[in-house]
Amino acid sequence: MESTFSITELAEEFEVTPRAIRFYEDKGLLSPRRNGLTRVYSHRDRARLILILRGKRVGFSLAEIKEMLDLYDVDDEQIEQARYLVIKSRERIDALKEQRDDIDQAIKELETGCERAEDHLRDKGIALHDAVAD
Repeated sequence: MESTFSITELAEEFEVTPRAIRFYEDKGLLSPRRNGLTRVYSHRDRARLILILRGKRVGFSLAEIKEMLDLYDVDDEQIEQARYLVIKSRERIDALKEQRDDIDQAIKELETGCERAEDHLRDKGIALHDAVAD
């Protein structure tokens, strides 16, 4: 017989709240069996939760994650899922690189602004700690 997991066991193992797991269920990402009012999660549900959390960590939307998970059920060889994963991953990589460029530019602008303000304070004979304390 296949071992199963309770919502509490999964929540503790993956350091998420039971509410988050119920949310994923409401969105159609997980589909546990019911034993009365108790949710019973299978190894498949556990594996799907791993993929959900990994997808969220790298910035995929829940809709994208659902599409990837749904493709597992469509294609035994997982060709379509692999294609979708590559396309979405490349898009995410491009977006992250753009964000990194934006962050690098913001850091440069802030550093320049700080240097100018520090020079101005020095020119006025004011120590930085005096200016901050005022």
